[in-house]
Amino acid sequence: MFGGRSIQVARVFGVRIGVDVSWFFVFFLVIYLMSQNYRQIFPGQETKAFVLAVVSAILFFLSILLHELGHALTAKRLGIGIASIDLWLFGGIAKMERDTRSAGEEFKVAAAGPAVTLIIAAVCFGVASLISGVDAAARGTALEDSGVSGTVAVLGWLALVNISLLLFNLIPGFPLDGGRIARAIAWWRTGDRTKATRFAARLGRGFSLLMIVAGLLIAFVLGDLFGGIWLVVIGFFLGSAARQSEHQNEVQSRIEGIRVSDVMDAEPVAISTELSLDRAFDEFFLRYGWPWFPVVDHEGRLKGVVAADSVESVPEQVRPTRTVASVMAADSGGSGLRVDFHEPLEALLGREGLQRLGAIMAVDAEGVLRGVVTADQVRQALRPVGP
Repeated sequence: MFGGRSIQVARVFGVRIGVDVSWFFVFFLVIYLMSQNYRQIFPGQETKAFVLAVVSAILFFLSILLHELGHALTAKRLGIGIASIDLWLFGGIAKMERDTRSAGEEFKVAAAGPAVTLIIAAVCFGVASLISGVDAAARGTALEDSGVSGTVAVLGWLALVNISLLLFNLIPGFPLDGGRIARAIAWWRTGDRTKATRFAARLGRGFSLLMIVAGLLIAFVLGDLFGGIWLVVIGFFLGSAARQSEHQNEVQSRIEGIRVSDVMDAEPVAISTELSLDRAFDEFFLRYGWPWFPVVDHEGRLKGVVAADSVESVPEQVRPTRTVASVMAADSGGSGLRVDFHEPLEALLGREGLQRLGAIMAVDAEGVLRGVVTADQVRQALRPVGP
């Protein structure tokens, strides 16, 4: 929903962690602003102020990452796959491979992130209090020139910023966490996910208008131009995201009841892991002209994908002695290449593999390849039926 293609920086608990280009702008902006603040606390200590600012920026984004991991790990415990966690201009987003299927699941996933943020704030303030006392920790949150140590100043600021993030995220407007909690409550009361999503999205649009108006007042009445414009930008973002959520909700309501097996190609062409590269090239890539093929073992279980470029990178004289298994991209648990063919079609909408490869392999419970679903087939299924 948010951001574009991100740069992978790590994998945590099997979840891909990426950063969008816009993240670097915010990262360096935080360093710049925090350097100014720390210079006031520690006058004449430029190097110390800069180091503390860098540490603050890193810990700030680590806090956001832990918040999103709270969502992601809760979702994984509920059987919901996570395509990735991306950090970008407005924070982070855990991209789930499917939506929640009950109000209870929705509430658990939505509440997990704010719970982690609250714990981070409490731990930071608690550690600062143990180091210098509660009064010093409180002064640290305000970044006052009050003789606090660098450690207490950083921990105090982290406690404050996490509380601020918590309050913002709990605004009851979709797709913020508070909006998802509101959707869970409405879903529980009405039993209708579509109506609950529409209700929460409209709350999001309402709060976005309030933010825009408040931002304009702050900028042009109170004179805080930067803070006001930033609030306006966030308001526009929230409104756009809410409208996008409404549109996605309408799409999901149209395809409700349609399963992967209803749209997949049930006779996929696959290559054996044991086939030599020269035969794979002649009998498949030259014959069909496709850029890649799924790879299966002797029992038909999906093992990965082999691309024409991978085969062509092996010298011709060596290909008879090499098998497809030696050059294929293996289907690891988090590769996003497969989906159960009994899954609802909406489970494909958040799959990174569908965007990256242009197709998803449909398998059964034993991992046997049962079909292939292309992006074109999904788009055709999503297309509204005209009169």
